[in-house]
Amino acid sequence: MLRRELEYFFGAVRFFTRLPVPGWVGHSTEALNRSARYFPAVGLLVGGIGALVYLGAALLWPQPVAVLLSMAATIYATGAFHEDGLSDSVDGLGGGWDKLRILEIMKDSRVGSYGVVAMVLALLGKFTLLAALDGDLVPYALLAGHALSRFCATVLLATMDYVREDLLSKAKPLATRLSGGEMAVALGFVLAALALLPPEKAIAGCVLAALATFWLAGKFKRWLGGYTGDCLGAVQQVSEIAFYLGLLAHWG
Repeated sequence: MLRRELEYFFGAVRFFTRLPVPGWVGHSTEALNRSARYFPAVGLLVGGIGALVYLGAALLWPQPVAVLLSMAATIYATGAFHEDGLSDSVDGLGGGWDKLRILEIMKDSRVGSYGVVAMVLALLGKFTLLAALDGDLVPYALLAGHALSRFCATVLLATMDYVREDLLSKAKPLATRLSGGEMAVALGFVLAALALLPPEKAIAGCVLAALATFWLAGKFKRWLGGYTGDCLGAVQQVSEIAFYLGLLAHWG
């Protein structure tokens, strides 16, 4: 039982990051389907890497430099997997006029002007927001932001249909719906990270992340009828930024 769950977790780590996993971890479509419950746990791992780099860098440099180095570390750990999804999604929705054309653009390996602008804004947005936070909160914000945003993407897996029919898509192995129990496991990792933040800030961040997720899900439903792997990356990126916005917001 424990070995099987560890295999699912490491399968998620292998799929969503460039981090090494034990050699005994197998590879199968079923295992990848089951690994979706550990998507937020991978977020905790990636956020933890960012938090450790931030804490170490903050001993030597000002907060903005520490934030920049922590962002570089998380991007290196994931291979810009989700940033690529955001870029492709924005390119598709910005340049396509129907479902087939949007999917064709999203699959194109070239990056268009819409995608470039989206990536620049996303990176600048995360840097600006994290640099503006209280320095003591940044490590916890990274943990919670990475875990929650991946849970937001998991919500699409659980509630929407997968729309690509080819076998080359990033999300094909994850294109099954999650059970209530699996969603509860995913949510547990998020709640553990949120508990480290002041409650009012955590709630505000969650509200904005949820609004961002519902907004994007509506767009994907309208134009595509469901989601692709790139859509999951876009939700992760946008909901992470929305979460940081909530942490910084002053409510009256």
